[in-house]
Amino acid sequence: MNRLSIQERAKILGCLVEGNSIRATARMTGADKKTVLRLLAEFGAACRKLHDEKVCNVKSLRVQCDEIWAFCHAKEKNVPADCKGVLGFGDVWTWTALCSDSKLIISYHVGFRDAQDALHLTDDLQKRLANRVQLTTDGHKAYMVAVEESFGGDVDYAMLIKLYGAPQGEGNERRYSPSECTGARKERMIGNPDRKHISTSHVERMNLNIRMGVRRFTRLTNAFSKKIENHIHALSLYFAYYNFGRVHQTLRVTPAMEAGLTDHIWSLEELAALAEPVEKRVLV
Repeated sequence: MNRLSIQERAKILGCLVEGNSIRATARMTGADKKTVLRLLAEFGAACRKLHDEKVCNVKSLRVQCDEIWAFCHAKEKNVPADCKGVLGFGDVWTWTALCSDSKLIISYHVGFRDAQDALHLTDDLQKRLANRVQLTTDGHKAYMVAVEESFGGDVDYAMLIKLYGAPQGEGNERRYSPSECTGARKERMIGNPDRKHISTSHVERMNLNIRMGVRRFTRLTNAFSKKIENHIHALSLYFAYYNFGRVHQTLRVTPAMEAGLTDHIWSLEELAALAEPVEKRVLV
């Protein structure tokens, strides 16, 4: 079987993490669509393993959590009756936990927007942290029980509850206009959080990064995920590249370097080599 060189595989990986669709990546690289999909699965699994191995014992002071919406297979209203309530059909939420200082994505989880999935994120976050942190979430009620169950009293936790007015615009224009934020309320939940650091601005900015860097999150297109497995692979690939391979504009290093998890910027070839058989890997 012909196998692409590491440079060719890195080129495909680079296209995928810069917001290109599967078909666009195939056109740009000359690879077959099925090859791109196969590599997406290989890269995604390898990048998830990298995250589990490297992103641990993270020393952080402030962490922000949020969730971002997408859909898989079909919009929620168009999901067949026998598939409703099954992950991968309709609404899909990506939960993220971001270190405000290093901008590192510490934890992420793909699922529904309910208490069980909130607990999955907070459990994973708690296991990856090396010390007590100040944690901020939005006002989603699922976080209240999840944070207490995962951290107990060993966290300084606050909610930032935003208040919204009616969307701007008239008629159909209102459908695509964000609601106006009319104010925010800071509420202490556990411990003694510093009020001046109760914010979700950094993780909300990360939501924009995700929408720009993962084509599957682009609204009003047919680039949405058809299979939940590929949706998760695409996110795993993007988060690994974001943490280890992309220099943050403000920090001047990658988030993983800022967090002390690595000592260099990972190249696309180095990330692509993670999916190579062990005997073929070139250690850098």
